[in-house]
Amino acid sequence: MAIPDEDERFPTLTPAGRSMLAFLCEHPAAPFYRNQSGNKLLTHEVEQVRRFERDVAQATVGWPADRKPDWLVAFIRVAFDTVPYYRQLGSPPKVFEDLPTQSRAALAADITPFVPDTVEIARLINFRTTGTTGHPLLIASHPVVAARYLAFHKRALKRFGVELRHGSGQVGVVLLGYQQRCFTYVSVTPTMGESGLAKLNLYPGEWRHPDDRARYLDALSPEVVAGDPISFAELLELPVTMKPRALLSVSMLLLPALRARLEQRFGCPVLDIYSLNEVGPVAVFDAQAGGHVLLQPELYVEILDPDGKPLAPGQRGEITLTGGFNFCLPLLRYRTGDYASLSFHADVPVLVGLSGRSPVRYLASGNWINNIDVTHALKHLPIPHFSVHQRADGVVVLRLAQAHTALGADACAALEALFGAGSVLLEVLAADDKTVQYTSALDGAHA
Repeated sequence: MAIPDEDERFPTLTPAGRSMLAFLCEHPAAPFYRNQSGNKLLTHEVEQVRRFERDVAQATVGWPADRKPDWLVAFIRVAFDTVPYYRQLGSPPKVFEDLPTQSRAALAADITPFVPDTVEIARLINFRTTGTTGHPLLIASHPVVAARYLAFHKRALKRFGVELRHGSGQVGVVLLGYQQRCFTYVSVTPTMGESGLAKLNLYPGEWRHPDDRARYLDALSPEVVAGDPISFAELLELPVTMKPRALLSVSMLLLPALRARLEQRFGCPVLDIYSLNEVGPVAVFDAQAGGHVLLQPELYVEILDPDGKPLAPGQRGEITLTGGFNFCLPLLRYRTGDYASLSFHADVPVLVGLSGRSPVRYLASGNWINNIDVTHALKHLPIPHFSVHQRADGVVVLRLAQAHTALGADACAALEALFGAGSVLLEVLAADDKTVQYTSALDGAHA
């Protein structure tokens, strides 16, 4: 397969943008960039994305607690008219709750029937997600869809008083990873004056010298740094002097103690964003609202029980989504595999007690406790990556990454306060990718 040339990756590239790409790639401390990517936006699409950002910034997010959002009926009608998977179901049911729910497994089996007939195939892009739940996904997307993410990140940032300013000649965003293998590239953002964007892997082997990591980050001086708790924990070990205006944490549980350490070190807000590859940024955590506040104007959230029955506000169940901004993948009642309850804070929908994947019960002193209790027990520790498994004999195995086993004694003590003295074993977490954090071999743990 031919590698896309610069004109294909950056159709609207100016001399200033080309200079930024050269700076990112040719700096003496630059890492080994393993891949090539680009915004692929055409001229008219750049303006389209700018309008979308303005609309999202001004839109009201949410719906009255006693009824559905106004846009929902039209969205369902268009989905049934244009999406092969939904069209084969016949006509849309009159009652929304009569729509069948969809699962990650259905999308993983074959994404093709979920893509609308109206999507221009030549402009489609796709990427594959990790399969931590056994169902890796091939996601259908488009350059405009990828560019739209920024609108929701801007909305989240504005909630915390941050409005992005970086433009031509500046680096807007650095995306951090920390894995043995990681997709890395450089790009520019046309809607922000071709400000620079770099996807970096902080793994030492991806650099000419480990000390180059701090030198390069300081040279870039990005306005925003995005990553996950693992990459942020590594960032805390580097002697960087950069002063980002915000950090965005995505894809994994961010414990409060780690957030506090990041905020103290960098002197800026650390946003915990709930995001899914299938639908993009869903919500941002706001302590004053009591949970994760929704970000998308056209995303409807239900909370369902195991049988697919909608639960009332305040009841905990599976987060199920309809809508979204990815016109290549319209979703109707998509069960995410993540769990929370739904409440309304000043008429804004809020996901309360959000946890990824199926909830797990643990047996402690003869009583069942929720995996949320485990999270609460560990929240005072700056642990970026962990898993907790209860064996069939009741012993609890806490796994921490090798770099953070120094926290093991405190973490075990915190869990033994729940499970009893001597009931917790500490092991090294071998995985360097996403981890299913809560598991159990006990009968009834998943009831």
